[in-house]
Amino acid sequence: MKILIVEDESGLQDMMSRALRKEGFVIENADDYHSAIDKLDVYTYDCVLLDIMLPGGSGLDILSHIKKMDRKVNVIIISAKDSIDDKVKGLELGADDYLAKPFHIAELVARIRSVARRSQAGGDFAFRFGNAVLEPETNRLMVAGKEVPLLKKEFDILKYFMQRPGHLVDKAVLAEAVWGDHIDQADNFQFIYAQMKNLRRKLVEAGADIEIKAVYGFGYKLIEK
Repeated sequence: MKILIVEDESGLQDMMSRALRKEGFVIENADDYHSAIDKLDVYTYDCVLLDIMLPGGSGLDILSHIKKMDRKVNVIIISAKDSIDDKVKGLELGADDYLAKPFHIAELVARIRSVARRSQAGGDFAFRFGNAVLEPETNRLMVAGKEVPLLKKEFDILKYFMQRPGHLVDKAVLAEAVWGDHIDQADNFQFIYAQMKNLRRKLVEAGADIEIKAVYGFGYKLIEK
C-alpha cells in the first residue's frame, strides 16, 4: 500500500514515516499545501494521512481536491484540532476516518488497515484472480490453496496488478507505485525486469492460471491463461 503523509510537523512526519515503513507501506511525504497538491496531481496513492492546519492552505481544501479528481484513495484526517465541527466537515467532504493528535502508531496502523478493508467489496481484504488469492494483511499468496513464498517487492508488484486485472500498466508507472516517486533518479528499469522475471517464474511453478504478460513497448498486464 502506498501512503502520502501530509504533515508539517517534521518530528511527527518522520516518526510516522519510519513506523509505517516498518509495517511494509510505501511512504511519501508533503509538508505544506502546495507540495501535497503537486504530488497528488502527479502520483497515485492508496491512502492519504492528512493534517488540517498546513502552511499555504487547508487540509480540507486538499480533501476537496482529492474528491474532485475522482480517484479511489482513502483519506484519514490527522489533526490536533479535535473539534466536532472539523470532524463533521471532513467526513462530509468524503474523509474515511478522523484521528486526533496525539495518537499511538498502533492505532494509526489499525485505522489504515480498517479503511483499506472497507474499501474492498464486502470488506474482504484479499485480492482474487483466477486460482490466486493475495492477502495483504498476512503478506501471503495462495495458488490453488497452497502458499507461494514471495519476496517483499514481488508481493507488492503482484498486489498492484491484482488490483488492476486486465489493465495495461506502463513499467514507469509500476516502478513509481511500488518504489515511490524517487524512482525518477534511477538510470534504468533493470531492477524491475529482475523482480518481474522471478515473480512470473514463481507463478508458473506454482501452477497459477494467471500470468503477468509483457506487452512489447508498453509494459505489462495481468491476465488469465
